Amino acid sequence: MIGSFTLGFLRIGWLDVVDVLLVTVLFYQLYKLLTGSVALKVFLGLMSIYLLYLVVRAAGMELLTSILGQFMSVGVLASIILFQQEIRRFLLNIGKATTFERMRMFAWRRDTTAEKMNITPFVEAAKSLAGKNTGALIAFTQGSDLQFFADSGDLIDAAISKRLLMSIFNKTSPLHDGAVIITRNRLQAARCILPVSENPDVPASMGLRHRAAIGLSEVTDAVVLVVSEETGQISLVRGGEVFRNLAPADLRARLNEFLFDGAPRPATPAAEVAA
Repeated sequence: MIGSFTLGFLRIGWLDVVDVLLVTVLFYQLYKLLTGSVALKVFLGLMSIYLLYLVVRAAGMELLTSILGQFMSVGVLASIILFQQEIRRFLLNIGKATTFERMRMFAWRRDTTAEKMNITPFVEAAKSLAGKNTGALIAFTQGSDLQFFADSGDLIDAAISKRLLMSIFNKTSPLHDGAVIITRNRLQAARCILPVSENPDVPASMGLRHRAAIGLSEVTDAVVLVVSEETGQISLVRGGEVFRNLAPADLRARLNEFLFDGAPRPATPAAEVAA
């Protein structure tokens, strides 16, 4: 074998080394994806059964090999069913890193520069809602397409205004539960369901709205505005990181930075931000 070397009784080629390294990276990424969830224990259980299958097959135990072989034959289908949420999150993360997605992101940023969205309605609405301890959840579309999440709610496609946002998040409104999604300077949908984060490091003080905001920001590049119903605090979430207890002026500055500048600033992870 060209470019191979001998290690004891093994002859190893450079292609074998690359193969092992790629598999190591793949398993490390899977471990990071599943860490903190029940799915990790299920995955480790499946891997243990697979390793046992390899051992009994190498040992020539035909009966046990046959039994475990039947189990492994449906292992791929069972994994898809058991890990459908994790697989979807994994594929979304890959999609975010592709060149095509980056090109879409740059094109979208050029569009927003040409027609810069007025963020005053969001700042004023968040200020009013926080003063009344009325919860709110607003997701701003960036490069990632949020159509899947918009379809889970009620499509509106309306011009953005403070009054409209106040009406939607009014506690007596049938649309106040769930999130509002903003796309291309339009209020696309309301009462949308967002994925809840399974990160064990999220503080217990954060409610379902914050967990949903973190969950969406973990699988997309969306920026999410949260108004806490319990404390009246205003927060922004991006990339799984939470910026809490923002004053209206801070909120305006952060929105301008995240939505238009594209230049990230240091942030404090959710687990380390003071309540």
